[in-house]
Amino acid sequence: MYHPYFRGKQFELITIREMAPLMAASGFVPIIEPVREALKGLERALTEICKVEGKAIVIVNPFHGDHSDDGGGITALLENHFLDKGSITAGILLQNDMDTSDALACYEKHKAHSPTFIHAGFTEAKALAEKLDYALTDTSHVFFEKHCHKLYRKHFKGAAKRVLLRDGFERRRNADHPAVELFSDLHLTYEEEDMDGFGDFLIVGDDYTEGGGPAYAVAIHLTFIDPDEDEVMYIYHFVSTTKDTPTDPGGKFAQALDKLIKKLDGGASNLFESGAIKEFRDLHKKGHFPGLGSVKKLSMNHHIETLANFLV
Repeated sequence: MYHPYFRGKQFELITIREMAPLMAASGFVPIIEPVREALKGLERALTEICKVEGKAIVIVNPFHGDHSDDGGGITALLENHFLDKGSITAGILLQNDMDTSDALACYEKHKAHSPTFIHAGFTEAKALAEKLDYALTDTSHVFFEKHCHKLYRKHFKGAAKRVLLRDGFERRRNADHPAVELFSDLHLTYEEEDMDGFGDFLIVGDDYTEGGGPAYAVAIHLTFIDPDEDEVMYIYHFVSTTKDTPTDPGGKFAQALDKLIKKLDGGASNLFESGAIKEFRDLHKKGHFPGLGSVKKLSMNHHIETLANFLV
């Protein structure tokens, strides 16, 4: 049903580990694009998923990060540790620099790992569907919505599974975020799109950056379901009051957290009281700043917990 898309940085992988039991129980299947050369963190995350009998798709030819030129290390990890785990499957990322022969060669190479095609700029949809022919009914396909219009997706009608990914996070400077805005209605409408499931890029967005610059403003991004708006998902941006200096991220986090707690205590936030919200409350009580990576991790955890509470 739900396929959260992660790029495998440290805190994304920690989220996967921490949320593995909930995702498994909810039938959620994370898609992971490894971007760091070291794969121990990925291995630990996949091991946790296997422990709770969950599922995951691991992209073997990443477009971003340290494995963009050679995904051999990822393939070796799957072969050496997860070949006998049917729950961990290969993802083939189809970008605009690939043609049909490239896609099929990668598919054949990873056929033992029940590969899923992930369409993210590929331009030869019709040719690929024709080459797959009768095998189409045995293949699964994930579509980046911004790259794959309905006519493109139609070529793969009849596949075993089709999933649509929408980027609900508007990337901008933290200081420029509005207090609240629309995130997505895809959790409600994916069947209207003739899809078997949906996904998103959590509160990170699809745009990839290697590292952030100085935190002139600190923001806490939290999604919520609005019962007064047909249960559409919105996102709060709790932004620090101080926005004009790169110093004191801890103080800025405290400002953003004060805004979050005030909204929660107002009683009309519609925020699900997730485990992540409980941790935010505890941080506020203690006056502790856990670091910006941990803040992002908590926001991702909350997003997954919110969807699990709504969908299951």
